[in-house]
Amino acid sequence: MAIRIHIPTPMRQHTDGLAVVEVTGTTIKGALDALGQKFPAVVQRIFENGQVRRFVNIYLNDEDVRYLDNLGTAVKDGDEVSIIPAVAGG
Repeated sequence: MAIRIHIPTPMRQHTDGLAVVEVTGTTIKGALDALGQKFPAVVQRIFENGQVRRFVNIYLNDEDVRYLDNLGTAVKDGDEVSIIPAVAGG
């Protein structure tokens, strides 16, 4: 079993169209690093200067990781990670 990372529609062009990518890791950072090994371009859309971009939110099983242990939040097999970019409009 693996950790499932849900890819938002605007970023799927960098994951060969995949909506979900399965990875392994023990933390959110480790899971995102594993995603980056498979699809380097998508991680460039998530991180800037080693930090999650301000307009990108990361959720672990519907919990915002900023209120947990951020990128150090532990993950386990079967967990669901969602990448949610903020959307602006008018």
